[in-house]
Amino acid sequence: MAYFEWANDMVIDNGPIDADHRKLVDLVNELHTATIQGKGKLVVGRLLERLVRDTDEHLREEERVMAQAGFPKLEGHKKGHEAFVNDLRELQEKHRAGHVTVAAQLSAVLRDWLSVHIRRNDKELRHFCEQQEREKRRTMISKGKADVVEPVTKVLAAPRKLLA
Repeated sequence: MAYFEWANDMVIDNGPIDADHRKLVDLVNELHTATIQGKGKLVVGRLLERLVRDTDEHLREEERVMAQAGFPKLEGHKKGHEAFVNDLRELQEKHRAGHVTVAAQLSAVLRDWLSVHIRRNDKELRHFCEQQEREKRRTMISKGKADVVEPVTKVLAAPRKLLA
């Protein structure tokens, strides 16, 4: 059984954002597996490098999508994103300093972040976009142009390269 499982209540866009989140879930599970096998210290440095780089890139892209959508809670999201990346960097520094508990700490931090951030914060973006879509659809229906509105998944799922 995986340490952290992807669940349907974590779906944001059925596209690139979810694909990035799933890759982060896979990294959490990879780290946890290595840790319980006594190999956490061997893989944590490499995983931290990837996590810091890829998470920072993913979060900036999320912020771009939020800005494009006119999401009113963008600044709060940015602060949360920045705090999370700083937490990852602090763990990276602890690892470089030789702390032996970094792998276990990182597993817990990532599990908690992914669970709370996706289920609460990122869901706010999805709900906002869905509300915008409903309002736009109502306006277009009143003008007799209902077929013009793009679904929320098209708004959120702009093609991009993340978490390579």
